[in-house]
Amino acid sequence: MNTESSRLFEAFDRGSISRRQLLVALGVAAVVRPATALAQGQCGGARAGTPQCDPTPAKPPFASTGWRTVLLDHFTVQVADYQAEAAYYAALMNWKIRSDDGTKAVLDVGDWGGIVIRGGYQPPAPPAGAAGAAAGGRGGGGRGPSRAQFTGFCWGIDPWNAKTVEAELKKRGLNPVADHDPKNKFESFHVVDPGGFDVQISNGSRKTRRLTPAAGKVAAASPFEATPWKTVYLDHISFESPDYKATVAFYQALLGWKPDTDEGSQNNVEIGDIGEAIIRGTNMSPVAVEARAKAAADAAASGAAPTGRGGAPRTRNAIGHISFGITPWDPDAVKAELDKRGLNARVDTGGSGDIHTAKYQSYHTTTPNGFDLQISNVIKRT
Repeated sequence: MNTESSRLFEAFDRGSISRRQLLVALGVAAVVRPATALAQGQCGGARAGTPQCDPTPAKPPFASTGWRTVLLDHFTVQVADYQAEAAYYAALMNWKIRSDDGTKAVLDVGDWGGIVIRGGYQPPAPPAGAAGAAAGGRGGGGRGPSRAQFTGFCWGIDPWNAKTVEAELKKRGLNPVADHDPKNKFESFHVVDPGGFDVQISNGSRKTRRLTPAAGKVAAASPFEATPWKTVYLDHISFESPDYKATVAFYQALLGWKPDTDEGSQNNVEIGDIGEAIIRGTNMSPVAVEARAKAAADAAASGAAPTGRGGAPRTRNAIGHISFGITPWDPDAVKAELDKRGLNARVDTGGSGDIHTAKYQSYHTTTPNGFDLQISNVIKRT
């Protein structure tokens, strides 16, 4: 190995450069988004290749259905104040309000997706002795406790035949629950993924959904002047799991999502032509579990405190944040629009440098109910 290559690998082992930067420097083609996702993982640098970061994918839980995911029909989120959340998305992201029935608002995400925002969320009580924090508000300052929880998502698939889809789900032991709307010619089934997350599978497609203009409104006033942005792409869903490998294998077999290389703590998957998801969480491969048990035993024997990420382990799948690609994009102009509206703007380039020169550019901000919303320059698959 030449001196320059040695220097690069040493820098990678120290964690001072990302996997993508290493591959680019070595002249190896790298896909931008998976590398950006890998830069956010827990198994880069010196941890790469260790037993705790075993990159072996999980085996499929059942035979592949052969279905393709062709549409994000909608996300479902429950919040404390659904009308304030709906008004915020309408003003900031230019999502169109389709309806409000007094308990939930339905919005169009651009011309390619949707979201159902329900009210009535009651956040869990904080741990005893925990200091209280300010609510999320309009996004100014730091993040307070979240008063929002994504509870499910609905995907349109192809091919669709309701009887066939139901039979295939039952064959795989998924206990489908029908949820049809004959008036709108909408057919769907709910199943539960390995982490307890609600997955709705439907006949929705771009040819059959949201064909009429959205002309609804909510009682809450717009929190600020509307931005000039259009939401044009699902950059990624940050999907957190107690067993990310099992979750990746489930969606690959059920909905045809295509995983990238397993990093050891997460995997980036393609959702048809719609966008991507970073499925991250605990590594439950036998090798990783054995290594974790050994490390805990060694720590106990030596009297040392266990090392790791800390905190209670996640017990259910959950959406930590969602990143949407917007246009037009200019990092300074986008930040100026956020600042003008009193919204926080936390820079995120996936560890790839300054936001003015990085390939991946984004900001995190906070919704009125404390959800972490990310907006980025990704407007199509790179």
